[in-house]
Amino acid sequence: MLAVSALEYVLPPDRIATEPVHPRDSARLLILRRSAPSFLSHRVVSDLPQLLSPGDLLVVNTSAVVPARLVGTRVDTGGRVEGLYLGEAPPSDAPADRNPALPLWRVLLKGRRLRPGVFVGLTDLSGNPLGASLKIVAHSTEEGEAAAWVVEVFSCVEGPRGAVPGSAGHGLAILQKVGSTPLPPYIRAARKRGAAAGQAMTPADQSGPSDPTAAPTAEAPAAADLQREQQDRRDYQTVYADPTAAGSVAAPTAGLHFTPELLARLESMGVARAPVVLHVGTGTFKPVETEYVEQHPMHTEWCVCPAATARAIAQTRAAGGRVIAVGTTSARTLESFSPEQLAHAAASGQDAQHATNLLITPGHRYRNLDGMMTNFHLPRSTLLAMVAALLDERSGGGAGDGLGRLLEAYRVALQERYRFYSYGDASLILP
Repeated sequence: MLAVSALEYVLPPDRIATEPVHPRDSARLLILRRSAPSFLSHRVVSDLPQLLSPGDLLVVNTSAVVPARLVGTRVDTGGRVEGLYLGEAPPSDAPADRNPALPLWRVLLKGRRLRPGVFVGLTDLSGNPLGASLKIVAHSTEEGEAAAWVVEVFSCVEGPRGAVPGSAGHGLAILQKVGSTPLPPYIRAARKRGAAAGQAMTPADQSGPSDPTAAPTAEAPAAADLQREQQDRRDYQTVYADPTAAGSVAAPTAGLHFTPELLARLESMGVARAPVVLHVGTGTFKPVETEYVEQHPMHTEWCVCPAATARAIAQTRAAGGRVIAVGTTSARTLESFSPEQLAHAAASGQDAQHATNLLITPGHRYRNLDGMMTNFHLPRSTLLAMVAALLDERSGGGAGDGLGRLLEAYRVALQERYRFYSYGDASLILP
């Protein structure tokens, strides 16, 4: 078993990226090879056409990030409430007398003395009402989300005592209007520190020098928040995200480095691209609190490998090409199916799909992919163990030195001032 302490490394705070680079493919790229333990190379993401070969296949997670962050005030007390949309809730989680016309969500809520019956009027980041509210109706029964609530979503807020049901419409359509980008907490905290220090809150590539003589206006904070949110929705979404596959509350971040131009260059040279879908949930970032990684209660997520993707994988392998997963979510999706299941999907035309709680640690033998592009991950995380497993070249079940290789690569990346985490740089592990 792998001790969690073995996944520890020291990460200076100034190595954590809080803003993306522009253009996206100018991010740095650390290259490793599974078959060459001493190989290490420094490139940039836009060099991918020089690193991949005609006949290779990129497998990407096309799940779209939803504006899952919610802010509001309790109608009864005026207290601030923060929330995170987790997904649609099954009707069985709500009282029998609920209005079936209203959307039903599972949300994490942070506030004082929350309980069923409480109304929360949703606001924008500047505190302005958005014309929608939530009514807490029950605790969620979803496994692994004990702190989540089930809420009814109302389309309007009227009167001093709370919400009046209206024409609610589709739940995700409402979320697009009332939610904001679910950036990681450390990015939001860094922005708050920057604002407190008087730094600009608009993106660096759009903000100009401020006018110290300009009179403050009530509209200025709201306008700045709106501009920032619009930029975040672009930055924290892959360019190939499928709007019909919306459901992630965090971005599949390795894919954030691709631009339409880079994808076109890869396609023109014969590198194919195929989609899978895994909606990234909060469990992906749940800290490991057990002594050994294998004891960690792994979260469950629904994943889909379309039949066309299964066929593309089989054709790539048959022609001698390499299957490269873009991101740990794409890799986890592929590894959640046996080669026989993917072969059946390819032959039958039926998508391979199921709920997975797969935990990958060193000693795992990757069956459906040859390489992976991924960002730099947190210390003591399951994602770190998963990437280490790809560098572990032992066959026959034992663990090799993949983790040692990975931690050495991270040491070099820190020395070379690579940027870490969601908006950071990337690595590419080739066969």
